[in-house]
Amino acid sequence: MKIAVAKGDGIGPEIMDAVITIFKAADVPLEYDYVDMGKWVFDKGFNNGMTDEAKKTIEALGILFKGPMETPKGKGVKSINVTARKTWNTYANKRVFQTLHGVDTVFSKAGIPIDITIVRENIEDTYGGIEHMLTHDVALSRRFITRPGSMQVIRYAFEMARQKNARRITCGHKANIMKITDGLFLECFYEVAKEYPELKADDVIVDDLCMKLVVQPNNFDVVVLTNLQGDIVSDLCAGLVGGLGFAPSANIGDHICIFEAVHGTAPDIAGKNVANPTALLLSGIAMLRHLGLLEKAAQIENALLYTLEQGVHTGDFGDKSIPSVNTTEFANAVITNLGKKPEQNAKPELADVASSCTVLHLDKNVMLESKETSQEKIVGVDMFIESSELPEVIAKKCQRHAGVKFNIVNVSNRGTQVWPTGSVYTNLVNQYNVRFESIDNHPLTQQDVIGLYVSLSGDFKICSLELLNEWDGKKAYSLAQGQ
Repeated sequence: MKIAVAKGDGIGPEIMDAVITIFKAADVPLEYDYVDMGKWVFDKGFNNGMTDEAKKTIEALGILFKGPMETPKGKGVKSINVTARKTWNTYANKRVFQTLHGVDTVFSKAGIPIDITIVRENIEDTYGGIEHMLTHDVALSRRFITRPGSMQVIRYAFEMARQKNARRITCGHKANIMKITDGLFLECFYEVAKEYPELKADDVIVDDLCMKLVVQPNNFDVVVLTNLQGDIVSDLCAGLVGGLGFAPSANIGDHICIFEAVHGTAPDIAGKNVANPTALLLSGIAMLRHLGLLEKAAQIENALLYTLEQGVHTGDFGDKSIPSVNTTEFANAVITNLGKKPEQNAKPELADVASSCTVLHLDKNVMLESKETSQEKIVGVDMFIESSELPEVIAKKCQRHAGVKFNIVNVSNRGTQVWPTGSVYTNLVNQYNVRFESIDNHPLTQQDVIGLYVSLSGDFKICSLELLNEWDGKKAYSLAQGQ
């Protein structure tokens, strides 16, 4: 079985060499096809941080095992890591956080065990990176949450929770504020939950979730979140178990999967052979389980856990009264302990499951689309305009353009209504949203909206617009604060 390997930047080559050395010592039945990928590849002129040959190899093999990679600064380039995840639609980011004996934390000292799996949506949300300056003072980031994308990651989370015999699966969200985007994600969560009646499914607002994770992390089992919230919460959970040096990561897609450590490239210690390879090793162990190599995964993980129990540590953690070891020495200690089991949390050595890296070769993009079961109707438009005038002046001008098909419903600034009612104590910026709705809720066409746009553009610079849609009479847009 062959996989693609990208060593990465900074400490990446050192810790990858350490992990591969352990795999070879354990006779893991894998072959490694090393590919060119990382900041150093971008510096050679490849704008996505990988060579064409690397892309072909990864798509042919279906598995990428990668070290940390640096995103070049100040060149307008997208994150190489995010590009890889999105390019190959690895929609579920799975991160497992467990108490590791030998890695002291507040919770381990208190005897509180932690075993939390965070499943983070990996494609959508603000990580679309779609941003615009609407005026010289106002920046906009578009946040996409889709039903098909949400269903993909949530269904994966439930299926994974069932397989690990989880006691609870929780949806973290901010649907109390982002009622449409997070509301859609939460709606999908409970829709999928109906198919898994044996699992306790609940939801927690994400800020409350963060507080509860810090106070009582042992109450949580599997948590699924949108992309940005999942990124933040997963790093919080890393802090509960000792830091990013102990945080493995799996990026799961239908055709291609990426296994990586989530920590950075640590350029300050690169080349010194002192980096901690634990996170990448744990990611590699997760990869072995994904490939059905359950016996080898358990053997290596038990050796790692035994090594940590013995107090072996690199300079970034552990008992400071015990001298630290370098990267190579840590790997050699794990190799020496192959076949040994830790006193606590030993992993059962299950029989391997037949598996293959062979991927389905696609000849066209897959369209994700759910069936539309409701009648769609355009009932208005939000016009985002640039102006430094006061709300009353803007409303009066806009009324001249409303014509016979539109009513001006309200004017808002940074999401707060400032006309027809508002307060002089509301600070304003030079970008307003003027909401036009159809008279008597009569259906509108895009041509109606374009006509309004043309007319309104005589008085204002229109920065952006959004159609106001209804499905079966249900408003599919938010209200302004105070509306």
